[in-house]
Amino acid sequence: MSAGAVSLTVVSAPLFLVESLPTTDSLTLGGPEGHHAATVQRLRVGEELVLADGHGGTATAVVTAVGRGSLDLDVTSRAYADAPVPRLVVVQGIAKGDRGELAVQAMTEVGVDEIVPWAASRSVAQWRGDRGVRARDKWVATAREAAKQARRPWLPVVAGAPDESTARVARRIGGAAAAFVLHEEAEERLTTADLPDLGEIVLVVGPEGGIAPAELDAFAEAGARPVRLGPSVLRTSTAGVAALSVLATRLSRW
Repeated sequence: MSAGAVSLTVVSAPLFLVESLPTTDSLTLGGPEGHHAATVQRLRVGEELVLADGHGGTATAVVTAVGRGSLDLDVTSRAYADAPVPRLVVVQGIAKGDRGELAVQAMTEVGVDEIVPWAASRSVAQWRGDRGVRARDKWVATAREAAKQARRPWLPVVAGAPDESTARVARRIGGAAAAFVLHEEAEERLTTADLPDLGEIVLVVGPEGGIAPAELDAFAEAGARPVRLGPSVLRTSTAGVAALSVLATRLSRW
């Protein structure tokens, strides 16, 4: 830093997710969020925080008292953020280990609106029975924490089924305003592909083993276009977040 330069640090208020926003001007934040705010983050009297319902509504509040695992708050302002359009949906091939959770975390931070777990034919990990339910629950929890970290008023949706078949993904593609499949052999680049102003953009990310030819054909028949990001081949845990970064820039979200 040059002599005489001034360093500015902007710190935003921490965000906590609640089932519904308070209707009164004073409240007590308890439960897991209250415990995290009071015990983990150690917020003190006079500090500011933001409550969000995950559906665009927010309320800014100031701490008036600190209890054991809870905070007393006074609401100072309320706001609502419209859902961004077009809606960004990533169909994420189920990955082994924690790669899927890493993908969910990063994609949430950069602005994904919905994540659809996809049981691709080349997915090493398979979500079946209770294991699938637990795995999806981890994705939901990961998205929730990442949304709080990113101060997002909208909580991304994780598709309700433990996993989606290729046929169901194809049907989702058929109803989208635009759909793209990340593929290393594609000639078209996502940086130059035509994008809609409204509706839903579906982006398909394959698992570690890639997308099988039959799957690629099914998606293309449903209306998806194969695209690439650049000359390198990205891992399944980074491809989606890289593509979302391109889309966020091109759609002026960033």
